[in-house]
Amino acid sequence: MPKLRAFAPSTLAVAIASSFAVPSLGEDLLNLEEIIVTATARPVSKLESSISVSSMGTDDIADFAPRSTAEIFRNIPGIRSESSGGEGNANIAVRGLPVASGGAKFLLLQEDGLPVMQFGDIAFGNADIFVRADSTVQRIESIRGGSASTFASNSPGGVINFISNTGEEAAGSVGITLGMDYDSFRTDFEYGGPINDEWRFHIGGYFREGDGPRDAGYKGNSGGQVKFNLTREFENGYARVYFKHLDDQGISYMPMPTTASGSSIPGYDILEDTLQTSLLKNNIGVDDDGSLRKSDITEGMHPVYTSIGAEFSFELADDWNVTNRFRKAFVDGGFVSPFPAQIDDAQSIAESIGGEGASLVYANGGNAGEVIADPSALNGNGLAMRMHLFDTEYNDFGSFANDLKVSKQFDDVTVTFGYYMASQTIDMSWLWNSYLLEVKGDKAALLDVVDANGNAQTDNGLIAYGVPFWGNCCTRNYDAEYDIRAPYMSVEWVTGDLTVDLSVRHDSGEATGSYAGTVQASNVDVNRDGVISVPEQSVSFVDNSNAMPVDYDWSYTSYSLGANYLLSEDLAVFGRISHGGRANADRLLFGPNILADGDVLDDDAAVDEVDQFELGVKYRGDNLGLFVTAFYAETEEQNFEATTQTFFAREYEAHGLEFEASYQIGNFNVSGSATWTDAEIAGDQLNPSVVGNTPRRQADWIYSVTPSYDTEQFSVGANIIGTTEAYAQDNNDLEFDAYTQVNLFAHYYFTTDLSISINVNNLFDETGLTEAEEGSVPDNGIIRARSINGRSSSLSLKYAF
Repeated sequence: MPKLRAFAPSTLAVAIASSFAVPSLGEDLLNLEEIIVTATARPVSKLESSISVSSMGTDDIADFAPRSTAEIFRNIPGIRSESSGGEGNANIAVRGLPVASGGAKFLLLQEDGLPVMQFGDIAFGNADIFVRADSTVQRIESIRGGSASTFASNSPGGVINFISNTGEEAAGSVGITLGMDYDSFRTDFEYGGPINDEWRFHIGGYFREGDGPRDAGYKGNSGGQVKFNLTREFENGYARVYFKHLDDQGISYMPMPTTASGSSIPGYDILEDTLQTSLLKNNIGVDDDGSLRKSDITEGMHPVYTSIGAEFSFELADDWNVTNRFRKAFVDGGFVSPFPAQIDDAQSIAESIGGEGASLVYANGGNAGEVIADPSALNGNGLAMRMHLFDTEYNDFGSFANDLKVSKQFDDVTVTFGYYMASQTIDMSWLWNSYLLEVKGDKAALLDVVDANGNAQTDNGLIAYGVPFWGNCCTRNYDAEYDIRAPYMSVEWVTGDLTVDLSVRHDSGEATGSYAGTVQASNVDVNRDGVISVPEQSVSFVDNSNAMPVDYDWSYTSYSLGANYLLSEDLAVFGRISHGGRANADRLLFGPNILADGDVLDDDAAVDEVDQFELGVKYRGDNLGLFVTAFYAETEEQNFEATTQTFFAREYEAHGLEFEASYQIGNFNVSGSATWTDAEIAGDQLNPSVVGNTPRRQADWIYSVTPSYDTEQFSVGANIIGTTEAYAQDNNDLEFDAYTQVNLFAHYYFTTDLSISINVNNLFDETGLTEAEEGSVPDNGIIRARSINGRSSSLSLKYAF
């Protein structure tokens, strides 16, 4: 029987229907009585808490059936999630906090209360790459601002916690999802329940395979996940062990050629095509030790994440409680994706490589060996792409974390003491090469350049072993360890309808290890063919003999003070002031703030701090739920962006309003969220000209609205997601148009256990640009940008038992 959705579904390629129950008038539409456990001293209801919090249950997740972690986040108020990059590598921001480079710098992703990665913006290793939502997830809780800064490290903007099903009730499900107009197959399963009065378990996961919503000419998505946990119940608590293994390949969508207005160019559809091509699946080069190396481009983003963990919580005598969570993760894999370093007219690029009078020849494909007589007419656009292959190996991204918390209840006061310790390894190698491709959406071929004397300047489309167009910057290796220690405490006082809480955390850490940049070597027969080609005349290697040390430490203190007052059983107001920080990790290296001895220039370089103020109201009526929060934030940031080779040293300010609402009358429901943000760059040490400008990609409004009609037999609805205009870069010249994306969904229930679903995403094939490399329109009018995917539809069948 259909159930009210507390959140609006995101744009989805698949939908897995589940059982629902229509709420009656007067029911808690925003689940304000739900108990939250994320970033709090003790379990507390949303209505009684003094933080901005949202949650998403299993039915919601199953209905949304997101293609990526980032697409879930678009349904959370206050979150700006640019989910146009595929399965991961999304840019995620909270309430105007900046995304100066990429990833989720000020936001922490957790699974069962511990971080997926200790830093959310590791270059080419963003945290969302290593977590998947499937049917094993019981619910997702999100905290924006508030106590996130004091109950988790490196998370002043917020925490999003994936909480696993632990088998409280005997139940399970199995479902399949098929792409109706694109190649995709996925099956999800889960089962759990009590073994006896003392033991219970849960196991589940998924497997998927297919091209994905864009056609790369090969299966871009392949792999799956399995999770298991076992719980022992005691009279005064529980103990649990759990296991996860994720091995999943997901295609990565990088910026693509388009006009500045977002319209497609001839031969390349911004909504359907990819930079990946079936004519470039393998890459040959040198590894981090200088040996011959081969990589498989079809692997895309390939996390191999295996973790084991334990958790226990016990109520002790005299109102004492002790809780401990531990996880050890073993992580490797890689990230490989083509990136357009330059898109220009084909003849100009040819002559930049081979000199005046150079010509172009097809290197492979059906026209291999054929000279391109008129490059200006190539594919109807006359363009070629100098491509840098972002080929990155995760040698070791392993980590461990332990969070011990002890609480004591004194009448109306609860005191909590905790100690968090963790370690994150960042051992990765950047092994990039350069290629030349035609700009074409279907089976793009590699191009060779021949100089005016008939001498080949490229080798089967390969321009260089390295990236000379960027000054051979990016053959490099990182091998660093980041240790974190953080004692914390909180005091909560409850008197009548008033709750006041104060929490303090002191983070300290140490970074040790080394990092090595690029060195050029002459005349190296990389491919072992006995001939030195032009690309082999200068080859980039990792300069291991001149590795630089990493040896710095950091410390900062966070605090959060909040109060919540129940004006009635259905209305509450709250306020909070918080200060938190985020330690800088791999993006600090190779920059101006790291010294020759491995130390940092000053304390400000190692830590970026955030101040936040919040004031909010929560209300539930007979047929209305409302959650409104006003916010103000001041942020400082040191960062590095790989795609532009740019360092940042800035300060930001932002204020705004965050809305979440749900309205129910009979079988009709409309729910959604909206966030208004007014943000500006308040200071910049390296580029003062941008001071006063709006931060890149920060729209004034982001929103989602979902009307639906639910009965016992069927459910139908539409989801509308949109954003107002936003500047592509911090110079505030090139502006993205506003866009609204409309999605349709329908579920039919053959029985209470068997259901079928149809979903249509981006019904009107709307173009929506989410990021671009250019800040101004170039002379040729072509920019490199990412757009939301075009229209796609899926069919799902699910059986619950």
